[in-house]
Parts: sequence; structure tokens; C-alpha cells
Amino acid sequence: MTRPSKAANRTRRLHGHRPRITPELIADLAHQLTERDRTILELVWEHRVLTTDQITAIFFPGPVRARQRLRQLRALLALVRFQPWTPVGSAPQHWVLGPAGAHVLAAQRGIGLRDLGYRQDNAMAISLSPRLGHQVGVNDFFARLHACARHRADGTVLAEWWPERRCASLWGDLARPDAFGRWVESQEAGPPAAVDFFLEHDTGSEPLSRVAAKLAGYAALAESTGITTPVLFWLPSAAREANLRKVLGTPDVPVATAVHTPRTAADGPAGPVWLPVGTTGPRRRLAALADAWGPHDRRRGTGPGTA
Repeated sequence: MTRPSKAANRTRRLHGHRPRITPELIADLAHQLTERDRTILELVWEHRVLTTDQITAIFFPGPVRARQRLRQLRALLALVRFQPWTPVGSAPQHWVLGPAGAHVLAAQRGIGLRDLGYRQDNAMAISLSPRLGHQVGVNDFFARLHACARHRADGTVLAEWWPERRCASLWGDLARPDAFGRWVESQEAGPPAAVDFFLEHDTGSEPLSRVAAKLAGYAALAESTGITTPVLFWLPSAAREANLRKVLGTPDVPVATAVHTPRTAADGPAGPVWLPVGTTGPRRRLAALADAWGPHDRRRGTGPGTA
């Protein structure tokens, strides 16, 4: 395991001042970054914020090694952390892209920092945003899919994870999902089962009528693109799930619902927790939703509306 350089340690001692990002520091960081580190920087930037637990679930065999490496990346100014206040207990550390990490990320993409769109104050704005909890919840859904795939180690993979802002840039005039995903799960017999989906992560803060009204946009998107993609509602309680299902009626696009699974659930949202609207059970695995509604016009590998 590499250790922070003297240049990184010097910047660490500049209490009360924004660290000066020098060419020496950036070159030092680029030299020390592993392929995993670079992927962490990419993912943190794309999805705005990840917690220590989420980074551990996606990338590391255990929390000790994760915390060690995150401390080193912080010392190198590749990442910046904050810890939100919580009324009970203590929240995990939350990580956003740091200034030196942004320079390296821009260089990897062959663009300038301005083209990357990075400013440290903007990156840290999520720490004060009322949508922080919602963003962390969305990211936790996908981090747990990553963890399930790593645990299975059989070719199962979260093949796509597109954040809200990417979805908005593609389909925002019609639908604005919290994320788009593609889950591919290996089967004991036959080819892997793959399902594309839009995620609606529900925290219970919106009236159910407003939640259900979002489906009109998804129906318009399906009509516009000729691609029908299931919409998954991830709900905070069984009571809210039951009430939403009553409000949804017979939607014009495939919909399935599930209740946030506890951390003790081995497969999390990949497991048999999904109930397609229009059925009474049994609940299905995420991968089994691929054929829950019969054949659809789906072009795999591109995402809806991008072919």
C-alpha cells in the first residue's frame, strides 16, 4: 500500500486555508493512483457523493482496508469528506471529488478542469443540500447491487448505472428518473438474465398522487423511443408500497415495487423482493423482471433513446 508523499503531507498541514494545487502535487497523485483509485474518483464524481460504506461495498473486501485507502486519498487531495449531522448516532463519512483528484480526472479524459465542470465549492454543495439523503439512498441501492455481484463472483454484474443528471440530459423533457440501470445475473442453466430499469427511489416525502403521476412521462418516453423500460419504485415501508399500488391502477408501462431491504438481506435489491403491478405474487428477483411482463422492444447495450 502506497503512502502519502511529502508534498501531500505538507498540504495536509495547511489548516484554515484552501490547499494550493501545484503541478508537483498533481503529478505525485497521478503516480500513486491505482486503477481502483481512478475508478473511485470517476464514480464519486459521476454520482456526486458516496459514503465510506458504499465505497467499501463496491470496491473493497472489508472496511479496514477501505478506510485506510480513503484516508490516503484524502491526504493526497484526491477526495474530500464531510460528515452530516444526524439526530441519533453518527452518520458515516461522505466523500466527494477533491481538487487534485479533479485535475487528474480531467487529464484522464483529455479535457481541462473547466470542461470537467469542477469547482470544490460546487462539489461540496451536496453536503448542505436537502436532497443529500435522497442522493445517498439512490447510490446505496446501486452500491448494494455491486456488493451482490462481487459476492456472487459468477459473472453477475451491474452493467450500467447512470445518474439522475445524465438521465435528465437524455430524457428530461419527458421523464426524469433517479437513475437508469442494467442488471445482468448469471443463471445455473442458460444465458444470463438481463433487465434494464428506471429507478424511482421514494423517501415518503411526496404525495402518492404525485409519485404515480410520474408514469405519464415514462409512457411518453416509451412511445417516443419505441423502447419499453420497467419503472421500479423502491419504497420506505410496506404500508406505503400497498397504498401506492392502489393509486397506480393499471399503468401504461411495466412497473414493479419493493420495500427498502435491510442491510442484513444478502442480495438486497437484487433478491426476490419485487412485485410487478397487476400481480399479487410471488415476489421476484430483480433479474426475473426481464420477462415479468412479456416481450418488449428493448435494444440492449445502448439504453432507451440513445441508439
